[in-house]
Amino acid sequence: MTDDEAGRLLEGVCAAALRAGEAIRAFETAACEVWTKADDSPLTQADLAANELLLDALARLDPATPVISEESPRADGPAPARFWLVDPLDGTREFLAGNGEYTVNLALVEDGDPVLGVVHVPVRGLTYAAARGHGATRTDSSGTRAIAVRRTGPLVVVTSRSHAGAELAPFLAALPPHTTLVAGSSLKLGLVADGTAQLYPRFGTTCWWDIAAGHAVAQEAGADVVALDGTPLRYAGADVRNPSFVCTSLPVASITAAAARARLHR
Repeated sequence: MTDDEAGRLLEGVCAAALRAGEAIRAFETAACEVWTKADDSPLTQADLAANELLLDALARLDPATPVISEESPRADGPAPARFWLVDPLDGTREFLAGNGEYTVNLALVEDGDPVLGVVHVPVRGLTYAAARGHGATRTDSSGTRAIAVRRTGPLVVVTSRSHAGAELAPFLAALPPHTTLVAGSSLKLGLVADGTAQLYPRFGTTCWWDIAAGHAVAQEAGADVVALDGTPLRYAGADVRNPSFVCTSLPVASITAAAARARLHR
């Protein structure tokens, strides 16, 4: 991805994410049909409307690059070397709960690494964006500013509103004194990227499209996104599921040590 291409794609993807957010918000005050998928997760008309809009935008913006979306059929076999990952409505449960903590996620992956990402939070008018070598930004009602992680100061851990899991409590107990924030969707990775928190642990199953966009933003802001053994998260092969992971601005060794202590006390 050249510098010129990165700028063009980032601009186009941000614009598409905003349009998808508007499409989703139209269902906040209208009847929205809801279905249950095979994994017992909800699927709504808002998911499908945003998905259609984003697939059309990517087809015009970058027609040569295939797209893997949560809400579209996937071909069997390993992912290509370069592809887009789309989650048109990450945090459908948050959308249905009406708390506003859902996001639109788009990421460009090259050779397993997320090299461009956009996380848009429609209700908050907030967009995180990043491209490799171009830094990370946060755009809200105050404008656009560069963001970077926070490595010092009181420890703040952001955790999942809907997916805490049994492993979270022993892991938190293995950390130094800290405060916690609770949030939904990939907003949590943005909160590490902009320095609001220094750590986001996620136990249990997620899929590539849940994480890759926020991973790209957090990575470009200076964070590490790694499995509990310290291995960097990758998006390659045929299995789209992620292992348990942490997004952190702290030294990775200190976090993997906490994970090891938590396993000893389970």
